[in-house]
Amino acid sequence: RRVLFPCVTTLYQEPIVVSDAEGVWVRDTDGAEYLDFFAGILTTSVGHCNPDVVSAVRKQIGRLGHTSTLYITENQLQVAEQLGRISPGELSSCYFTNSGSEAVETAIMLAQQYTGQHEVIALRHSYSGRTALAATLTAQSAWRPKAGGIAHVRHAMVPYPYRTPGNLSEEALADLFAHDLEEVIRTTTNGKPAAFFAETIQGVGGVVVPPAGYFQRAAAIIRKYGGLFICDEVQPGFGRTGDHWFAIEHWDVEPDIMVMAKGMANGFPVGATITRPEIAEAWQAKTISTFGGNPVSMAAAHATMTVMEREHVPARAAARGAQLKAGLFKLYDKHAWIGEVRGKGLMQGIELVKDRDSKVPAPDRVKALLEATKKEGLLVGVGGMHGQTIRIGPSLLITEAEMNEALTRLANACDRV
Repeated sequence: RRVLFPCVTTLYQEPIVVSDAEGVWVRDTDGAEYLDFFAGILTTSVGHCNPDVVSAVRKQIGRLGHTSTLYITENQLQVAEQLGRISPGELSSCYFTNSGSEAVETAIMLAQQYTGQHEVIALRHSYSGRTALAATLTAQSAWRPKAGGIAHVRHAMVPYPYRTPGNLSEEALADLFAHDLEEVIRTTTNGKPAAFFAETIQGVGGVVVPPAGYFQRAAAIIRKYGGLFICDEVQPGFGRTGDHWFAIEHWDVEPDIMVMAKGMANGFPVGATITRPEIAEAWQAKTISTFGGNPVSMAAAHATMTVMEREHVPARAAARGAQLKAGLFKLYDKHAWIGEVRGKGLMQGIELVKDRDSKVPAPDRVKALLEATKKEGLLVGVGGMHGQTIRIGPSLLITEAEMNEALTRLANACDRV
């Protein structure tokens, strides 16, 4: 409180002071041990202090620690080639920054330069980062500054089936949300938006998974009006959702631009924007990122993705994700205040409610469950517009035994509540 901004918030009534960690296990300064079921906000993708990543970083820092984007390093090119190999379609041109927020800014500015247009459509309940533009794209009042922001962003209805009235089919839901997107373009913009920007699965929004067919319709609509489809894979990317490297592939859609960060370098500061070469060529103005493509961060990213490819993490996430979802549904069957279990692979959420009939959000119950998981030695996250969702996103290398242990601790915490 004395030396940090008051806006620096932490989880739990009494914050955990982390001292060291390995794999999915975290220890605090009092010697207590926790199973990390949230991976530092879905970031330590191959486990805390992964030996391959640690080795690569130690080797790199002894050779070269900094260059800026005015110079090229071999591992920067290696990471770009890796991204091009696993990204959907023709996405192959990369720009590296420090964070997801900067990757988002890069993507939006690139779309504006390519299209010659300036307005952007995002989704309600979204979270995009902490820069001025990223905070304006964010559509949760708690995460937006009281002053400032960018004026040219409009927000469409979030494709949130659980919070949509009626008993509609997935196809009808996809039509409903897509119609709203087009209505926003036609009524709140000049009719020529530069881009539609969306998280493929909303993280801070509460692990919101859109209905099948939505992204196909949304991509077609924005392109009809001359704009680009930008998908945000900062949290869902790199095999986390199972079976594919990126979540957008579940819906068989190729974005025009894609942004990523977090799990890409297992905790080292990296953001990346990837697009097709002809779109990348539209950026003609001078630009620089002092720490973008930093040699140490690139070494971490290269090592992290090498581990991911070797361990076939999309398949692993699918298997462990099925185990996780089965365990969460057992809790759903037992506790009537769990309104919905949702997610893909190792990106899952449970939304807590007063009761299932009313679906009234229960953020107080989330707070109680959060404290209960702490007592059980389990770290989870919180999301949702009202703070009503428990978020789960462990390391992609979590074992079957560790998953069982985590589910046991979560079940014990639910019993406490």
